[in-house]
Amino acid sequence: MNSLQQPPDRFAALSGDRFVDKLTIQTPEQTLLDFPLAGIGSRFLAIALDTLIQALVITVFSIIALVLIAFAGISSQSAGVWVSAVTLLVLFVIYTAYFAFFEAIWNGQTPGKRLLKLRVIQESGRPINPYQAIARNLMRLVDSLPFLYGVGCLTVLLNKQNKRLGDFVAGTVVVLEKPLAAVHPDWGIARPQTARAYDLHLLTDGEFQLIETFLRRRSYLDLAVRQRVAREITARIVHKLESSGTSDNKPLPSDEQFLEDLIRQYRDAGALDH
Repeated sequence: MNSLQQPPDRFAALSGDRFVDKLTIQTPEQTLLDFPLAGIGSRFLAIALDTLIQALVITVFSIIALVLIAFAGISSQSAGVWVSAVTLLVLFVIYTAYFAFFEAIWNGQTPGKRLLKLRVIQESGRPINPYQAIARNLMRLVDSLPFLYGVGCLTVLLNKQNKRLGDFVAGTVVVLEKPLAAVHPDWGIARPQTARAYDLHLLTDGEFQLIETFLRRRSYLDLAVRQRVAREITARIVHKLESSGTSDNKPLPSDEQFLEDLIRQYRDAGALDH
């Protein structure tokens, strides 16, 4: 499902006791959704955590390699060559593939980003794809120059969307992800007496992404806009269910509860990675 987008806009908005830059995106329903942009501090800390994980993996691998070489009875000179060669190869693979691998399979997150509630998304607000994950991380070698991500930090400070070079190449941004518990405190609580089963196969992944985006960002919307968007999305989904002949003509719950039930069943089916 294609997403209509206005040029990204950044503005300061009070969130708690601090100002947070936001990326504003217009949905196909002509509703503005705000994505709080991750700052240089949280991004640097996420990189530090990921680098620590990389270092631990390399250290463990090196110890295992030394033990295996020792048991194999290889001479000390050969052992040194083996350890150096294998360690350099693993270091290169882990450094270049670690970020792209996790961002591709974890929908824009690495272990460090997940711990700090950060996520990489497209400028349109949609999830990134594997090609974008690879593209933005190929530029990491340049962003990390001359040391401690000097180029990347300077680039983030000089543009409105807090982008490093890799983000410009891939067309991505890094946002702060609001916990689901803060969006709707009783999400995840089973409602077997009221929740109805729906045929999820009738809906596309794009439609579930639209519902997910609305439920995550609804707390930022004015009440009237929030109700209108929920009503429009619900009407679209219900029309599709009725057209397929699967509607049982029973009264539906409220618009937002209907959308919550759909996403809950979608998650229970293992379709969303959260």
